[in-house]
Amino acid sequence: MNLPLPMSVTHDISLGRPADFGQEILRRRARLTEGLTQFDRRTVLDFGCGNGAQTLAFARRPCRIIAADISHENLRMLAGVITRESLSTILPVLYDGLHLPLANDSVDLLLSFEVLEHVRSESATLHEWTRVMRPGAEAVISVPNKAWVFETHGAHLPLLPWHRVPFLSWLPSGLHRRIARARVYRRREIQHLLRSHGFEILSTTYITAPMDAVRTPWLKRLLRKTFFSTDHTSIPFLATAILVHCRKEDPRRPVQP
Repeated sequence: MNLPLPMSVTHDISLGRPADFGQEILRRRARLTEGLTQFDRRTVLDFGCGNGAQTLAFARRPCRIIAADISHENLRMLAGVITRESLSTILPVLYDGLHLPLANDSVDLLLSFEVLEHVRSESATLHEWTRVMRPGAEAVISVPNKAWVFETHGAHLPLLPWHRVPFLSWLPSGLHRRIARARVYRRREIQHLLRSHGFEILSTTYITAPMDAVRTPWLKRLLRKTFFSTDHTSIPFLATAILVHCRKEDPRRPVQP
């Protein structure tokens, strides 16, 4: 498959580590997303698709999926799977970190899972989202949850180089921004950010911790059967991420009384 790749990529987005194929978080996101919206006959943008592990969860849906990422390597990995599986619904597209190679008002549904925390400018990214989304288009977005006990993206700490640093995400926001490798969000913060860029919030929930990082099989099974058995929760401390279902405001829609 020939990918539409520009010659270079800017660095407005820092590379995160995509979820591995087969992880529980992929299934939880997919189930929650499919319970919120429909894919049929839509043009779907998976923004920050990484290696495509999450994108492929929706590959059999009757829709067209544009999988955008800043990494040549990730997109080539996805293209290889597309070729092997003879998938015709997914188009990998390289994003240069500034402008999506898509026309205005061309996307019906935008998906973005654990990406917004990495971008250099949230405002610029959200502006680009709204440019390519048609009026009334939906978005399903997840971001790291500040209330979760572990910092899932790690920090610039010489004595604590691993990712799952306990209690780091609970630090005051100013200090967290200085040492963490990615942002974390409170529920009200991500809602305010989206509203300020022209999105109507339809629903917000917390994605229950999937326990993918637990290496002991029996402990992982136990945790998934007890505290973390459901896909979503109303208790922030049990959730790694916040999931928001929102819609780009449509000036043609009548204002509700």
